[in-house]
Amino acid sequence: MIMRLHKLPISEFAKAGGVGIVTALLLTGVMVPATEFGLSPMPKPLGLAFAETVLGRTLPLPVGLLFHIVYVAFWSIVYVSLFRDDLSLIRALVLSALLWIAILLVFFPVVGWGFLGLAISAKLIVASLVLHVLFAMFLWGLCRVVFKAGR
Repeated sequence: MIMRLHKLPISEFAKAGGVGIVTALLLTGVMVPATEFGLSPMPKPLGLAFAETVLGRTLPLPVGLLFHIVYVAFWSIVYVSLFRDDLSLIRALVLSALLWIAILLVFFPVVGWGFLGLAISAKLIVASLVLHVLFAMFLWGLCRVVFKAGR
């Protein structure tokens, strides 16, 4: 898998950011109801937990969602910038796997959920994996539509 950073024209940069925003909104459409209905083992959306940790106070859900949207949009732009010539599902899955590992090893401990989220539940490992697989699928699918490329 050869990576080359593509300098995106502003129109493609905007499209990649838009793909990221839509991807984040689709993921939010999964995460928020799962949390509200008690289906998620996470005590709250990770974006909200991270925003509260960074800012040092309790925050409303929209602030956490904004953090999540910015994070997903950033990584969507990175995906398109690195793989513009081949926006494949495999590459999206590799990126999502790397981000999943970062969640387990960095973000969960930072927000107080412990290494791999084990301070809360081992179920966080699988729940976060499912969300990252969905991220890869949404990212890839939207890029196929928007950029008319990558199988």
